[in-house]
Amino acid sequence: MGCTAITRTRCHSTLWYSCTALMSAAVVLAAVLGGGVILIARRIFFRRKALKLLTYPSALMHGKTVIVTGANCGIGKATAAELLKLQARVIMACRDRQRAEEAAQDIKKQAGPNHGEIVIKHLDLASLHSVRSFCEEVIREEPRIDVLINNAGLYQCPYSRTEEGYEMQLGVNHLGHFLLTHLLLDLLKQSAPSRIIVVSSKLYKYGSINFEDLNSEDNYNKAFCYSQSKLANLLFTRELASRLDGTGVTVNALTPGIVRTRLGRHVNIPLLIKPLFFLVSWLFFKSPLEGAQTPLYLACSPEVEGVSGKCFANCKEEQLLSKATDDHTAKRLWDLSESMVGR
Repeated sequence: MGCTAITRTRCHSTLWYSCTALMSAAVVLAAVLGGGVILIARRIFFRRKALKLLTYPSALMHGKTVIVTGANCGIGKATAAELLKLQARVIMACRDRQRAEEAAQDIKKQAGPNHGEIVIKHLDLASLHSVRSFCEEVIREEPRIDVLINNAGLYQCPYSRTEEGYEMQLGVNHLGHFLLTHLLLDLLKQSAPSRIIVVSSKLYKYGSINFEDLNSEDNYNKAFCYSQSKLANLLFTRELASRLDGTGVTVNALTPGIVRTRLGRHVNIPLLIKPLFFLVSWLFFKSPLEGAQTPLYLACSPEVEGVSGKCFANCKEEQLLSKATDDHTAKRLWDLSESMVGR
């Protein structure tokens, strides 16, 4: 019995050491292979992405005033930084003034000595009162607006409502920008040729305009509501372009692709998957600077002078699904939106 017990103990010890050795070898192998894949991917993707960054004459936007909503982080911040380098007067329209001031300091450092001017103004797109106050201040203080970039947005947030009681994603992503643009139209027309840029998303493909429950009072699906709001951006762009024909003001939309920003902060990622997610996002998602290339292109490029009512991706015109080009739906949404914002 004693020998058998000893033998079993030795067998168990041997088995344990063997398993441990195999696991260690597997970890080492995975680390080596993973490191190799990461190294190769970095070289491939960094080389490919570097070719996409735009270059313009350093004083291209000198004397021009640009409003960027949500300019304190992500694509908005990167866009503001690039415009500042081109000597634009950049109005950062942000909800959180402290974060905007911190972002402005960072942007100035990036821009170098010969940059434009930064102005911070408070704008909470979840409050139509705040939108009106912002526009009154801009009209009172700014002699011209050359470019309006409707960039700020929310993504799949828990159910909540704006100050006026509208579903938050619809309210911020569509209605807030709808009113903002309306109230600044006269100044944009006076400043013509001028440009309006609307940041949408490829996820519009999974949405529809639910006129029977536009405010999601009967049912709330955060993914659908985001897609609905992004589809609304495209329909708004189409209808507005038609109404602005002949004014010298153009309006175009864009889909930036998947970008590493704080937009997805409301998405719950399991703790064990987070390291992998961050690795994948680092390798395959665009940086904010890369994501800012298309809005920068639409704001600055002579190539799109006079172009209106289009959607762009990676600085090229993008073909949209028929749901985003339906004139009847665009007109119906426009009329309803006017009623909702009190126009």
